Amino acid sequence: MKIIDLMAAKVASYEKREVNVLYQNDIFKTRLIELEAGGLIPDCQMATFVLFQVINGQVDITRNGETSHLRQGMLLITEPALLSMKSDEGARLLGIQIKAC
Repeated sequence: MKIIDLMAAKVASYEKREVNVLYQNDIFKTRLIELEAGGLIPDCQMATFVLFQVINGQVDITRNGETSHLRQGMLLITEPALLSMKSDEGARLLGIQIKAC
């Protein structure tokens, strides 16, 4: 069992995102994502199902060319897709990837 304070945990930049992995096994991976104000994660073709929970801040997530605005407390669930995100104000998210069968 592992307990993590999602608000207090240190988060590395997108370029060093592998250190943000909280837990991983053969089926799923979970990590913290933090975007500074004006931050951007470029297009990424995800082969997994993905859940993004906004812990704080606001973020625009683009899925296959369609953009959705998420704010604190909102959850995005998507099947495998082309994803990107940006935040004008900054945001912290919990991302969960689940392998497609």
